[in-house]
Amino acid sequence: MTTRQKPHITLSRRERQIMDILYQHGRATAAEVHAGLPDRPSYSAVRAKLRVLEEKGHIRHEEESLRYVFVPTMAREKAKRSALNHMLETFFEGSVEQTVAALLDLSAAKLSQSELDRLAGLIEQAKAKGDWK
Repeated sequence: MTTRQKPHITLSRRERQIMDILYQHGRATAAEVHAGLPDRPSYSAVRAKLRVLEEKGHIRHEEESLRYVFVPTMAREKAKRSALNHMLETFFEGSVEQTVAALLDLSAAKLSQSELDRLAGLIEQAKAKGDWK
């Protein structure tokens, strides 16, 4: 890719799996990505997905010893925030309250007391900042 594109948010399940591998390793060849995938598709299918991810702007490649090494273009934390903002706007009309309520509804029975305490602490910190509208 010669020009830097803004990464598209939407990723397929397989693209997310590939990105997870790249984030875990920091960089990987197509063979390394292929070896790390569950229910492994063909090697050519992996190369095609890597090409798509590069076209979308999520990864770039570097040439090393006659092979391509793929590297994420965005830090994992920044990618998480971007995906979360996209989800917030798309499904919850930008409402943090609706998003958190939906997450708690899905996982309330799975949360430990220490996790609930941590969430309560984060809410208290947000209140103390007083940066609400």
